[in-house]
Amino acid sequence: MSDKKLLTLCLIQQGDKILLGLAKRGKGEGKWNGFGGKVEEGEDIEEAAKREVLEECGISVAETEKVGVLDFTLPGEEQIWQVHIFRATNFFGEPIETDEMKPQWFSINEIPYDAMWADDIFWMPMFLRSQKFEGKFVFNDTYKIIEHKLSIISAFAAPREALGRSGEPESTWIPDQARDDITLAENL
Repeated sequence: MSDKKLLTLCLIQQGDKILLGLAKRGKGEGKWNGFGGKVEEGEDIEEAAKREVLEECGISVAETEKVGVLDFTLPGEEQIWQVHIFRATNFFGEPIETDEMKPQWFSINEIPYDAMWADDIFWMPMFLRSQKFEGKFVFNDTYKIIEHKLSIISAFAAPREALGRSGEPESTWIPDQARDDITLAENL
């Protein structure tokens, strides 16, 4: 079993507005958040982000930009939740309410931090400044942050992963050209 559960979070941005959804069920019920969820077996993390947006608010995302990776230690969870955060500015359709989320546009100056997860106020400003970041948050039994660390980074160390049949991350993805270079080097 992997020590991390892979999840996605995608924030739709249009100029100085951001689309958030009010969660209607689950751990985040009653909180405003981006759109996301679990990466399914055999699914690429970016594909999962696009799928979750479509399922939760009816918007088709054309492309995403990975902006953050956060590890969450939550009460009652055996695994660390590793959330890959994406920005989408190229999308099609109008947001619709679903059984999971009620979407609403907010001005970036009026983000409802008091009705969001406690960690959002720490990393959302980095997101809004188009900075890439990574970090971790540890929550106690009442969902208060008891430990956190955030860093601005220039690039992500690990490329996209897909989950294999076992539900474990597959071996690190290597682009075809790099794989050819590795094979060539091994044969020298």
